[in-house]
Amino acid sequence: MVPLQSNWWFKGNKWNINTDWRFLKYPSITYGLGARSRLTDANYIDYRYLKLHQTISHAIAKNLYAGVGLYYDYIYNIQELNPTTKLSSFKKYDSSTTEKAVGPVFKLLFDNRDNQLNATQGWFATLIFRPNLVAFGSYADWQSLLIDIRKYIRLNNHTQNVLAIWSYSWLTLNGIPPYLLLPSTGWDDTYNTGRGFIQGRYRGRNLLYLESEYRFGISKNGLFGGVIFANAQSISREINTNIRGIAIGYGAGIRIKANKHSNTNICIDYGIGKDGSNGISVNLGEVF
Repeated sequence: MVPLQSNWWFKGNKWNINTDWRFLKYPSITYGLGARSRLTDANYIDYRYLKLHQTISHAIAKNLYAGVGLYYDYIYNIQELNPTTKLSSFKKYDSSTTEKAVGPVFKLLFDNRDNQLNATQGWFATLIFRPNLVAFGSYADWQSLLIDIRKYIRLNNHTQNVLAIWSYSWLTLNGIPPYLLLPSTGWDDTYNTGRGFIQGRYRGRNLLYLESEYRFGISKNGLFGGVIFANAQSISREINTNIRGIAIGYGAGIRIKANKHSNTNICIDYGIGKDGSNGISVNLGEVF
């Protein structure tokens, strides 16, 4: 993984430039489509992935920004690592060795959090409409909509205890996205949805996700803290757009203060999901 990510704010916070460029040589596992796939459906796929996402936004009101940009996703050298006589969901859906999606994006952002790295109060909300167009080089025309809303509630003015709530909706509005660019667990821009499940555990045409986390202090000097969290995700199959099935995850974690001035934490979480799924995740800065 070779990431180049930046988030630039200019004088008076009037302009914001967001860059997300990545190259991945990334073998991963897919489990088919929909929320009722099984762990025994595991299919190992290897590929190279070039991701170039760029947006620029301008303030149109207090804490509110409108922006435009260009998203380019190119996945190539795609191959299944465990080919069998059984027809995999990847082959049923799209067995191409390359996938490309290119198009403009239109973005709205509202952010009045008191701290972008570790908020104790405020709102964050972003809406991104992405029409992928053959005219721009995309292999097919299709449109998606991303709605990301987060709310932070400080429970007591005398403590740092916070209730954080995250709603993440990743929707296909029209057309047929490439298989590896379908909404999927853990494939948000920060790879953080679905703690308790492996990345790519659920995949489909639409993803609805909700998570809540209670953050609390442990040591008086703020060096150590803890969290408990729970999440729920539901995902539809590729043709039937109805959301079916809900996968629940939950767990707990510790927080170690890495920088007291920015209030940045090292986050170590253990999550548990359905069907015996579990795992550890590590972040610098809060999960959301």
